[in-house]
Amino acid sequence: MNPADIPGLRIDGAIATVALRRPQLANRLELADLAALRRLMAQLTALPQVRVVVLESAGPHFCSGFQIDAVPGVDAPALFEELCDAWEALPQITLAAIHGGVWGGATDLALACDFRLGTPACQMAIPAARLGLHYHGGGMRRLVSRLGLGPAKRLLLAAQTLPANAMLEAHFLDELLPTETALRQRVADWAKEIAALAPLALSGMKRHLNALGCGPLNTQDLKADQARCAESQDLQEGVRAWTARRAPSFEGH
Repeated sequence: MNPADIPGLRIDGAIATVALRRPQLANRLELADLAALRRLMAQLTALPQVRVVVLESAGPHFCSGFQIDAVPGVDAPALFEELCDAWEALPQITLAAIHGGVWGGATDLALACDFRLGTPACQMAIPAARLGLHYHGGGMRRLVSRLGLGPAKRLLLAAQTLPANAMLEAHFLDELLPTETALRQRVADWAKEIAALAPLALSGMKRHLNALGCGPLNTQDLKADQARCAESQDLQEGVRAWTARRAPSFEGH
């Protein structure tokens, strides 16, 4: 295993970038990559100063999913599901910069992000039914909650390939940019704008919005997060900044 192929992390102030780095194989994820991503997520969770995480990839494609046949005797779909569930639960706001193909389990990793931006070169497909593989439950939940039942069935039951415009129409993509250069700039702009928002409010609302995508809210947890924000210095700063018509400077407490 070449260490240069393992996903990497760089941090620039409040914005972190996780990069998939196996372009020669369309950024296919192997078992070592799943372990590396879990370590990076643990590191990010312990860094409250990081407010936004960008997921990007090298080369012409975003990700071709996981090499399921590479690990005999290991429940690879379960491992991938655990990874995507953990990515979805990151406290930071997550953005995926998508270009080229998004295949198999990579669609779930992208759906576990809060936002996805892409280019006209994007396409997505889940070949589970072509392989005789039953797709994992977390991935089906995200497909239905993010895209709706119809697009989820097109991807899983008809094994269709969706081009970029269909990905936008199905709300897999939040924005479609004309070039990869424009995509990188737009993702950087989104990350900078989100990083300037109140992190306590963002993390709480993210958690409860994701919960609503699965079912009812936990009202006790919701009230606790609301009270935490109501008592925070960030709220005081936000009100002062709003009154003074200046940009707020949030500290996350």
